Amino acid sequence: MDTALPEIPRSPLRLSDLTASSGTQFALAPDAGERGAIADALGIIGIRKLRFDGKLTPQGRKDWVLTGTLGATVVQECVVTLAPVTTRIDETVTRSYLADMPDITGTEVEMPQDDTAEPLPETIDLYAVLTEALALALPLYPRADGAELDQTVYTEKGVTPLTDEAAKPFAGLGALRDSLKDKDD
Repeated sequence: MDTALPEIPRSPLRLSDLTASSGTQFALAPDAGERGAIADALGIIGIRKLRFDGKLTPQGRKDWVLTGTLGATVVQECVVTLAPVTTRIDETVTRSYLADMPDITGTEVEMPQDDTAEPLPETIDLYAVLTEALALALPLYPRADGAELDQTVYTEKGVTPLTDEAAKPFAGLGALRDSLKDKDD
């Protein structure tokens, strides 16, 4: 019995085949196997629900704009306890595909004001857009309810460890003031 997850599906849309007058609607609702493959690619525990729908609309004579809504319920490991953490994600996704995108050359590049702009491809892979948008929307440090980081201090034998409290620059000033006050009395 083969239990390997399927590859992330592809749904390329050839822009030259789309209706330029009204645009093209799309709706993706990956099944359990496809969600498992996407979760595996993103390095998370799982994806309970996933939906990506929207529209590709022509802009001018050559450019296209993708606008969509991404909805997902994901399960990740807590960064403290490794317990499963469930998060609901609802994101608006926008991509502008430009025919006259300036070429990027050199080592220093100024970021364009429109961070949704990309060079115009021949095809747009909706599952790639979905996966990228989901990866960007995932919480970086998911934390289970009540999960707290305890302080752990390591040092060489015979050396006084430097704790968070001792590292505070003004932590000892109150004690110093009190000891000087006692000497003056």
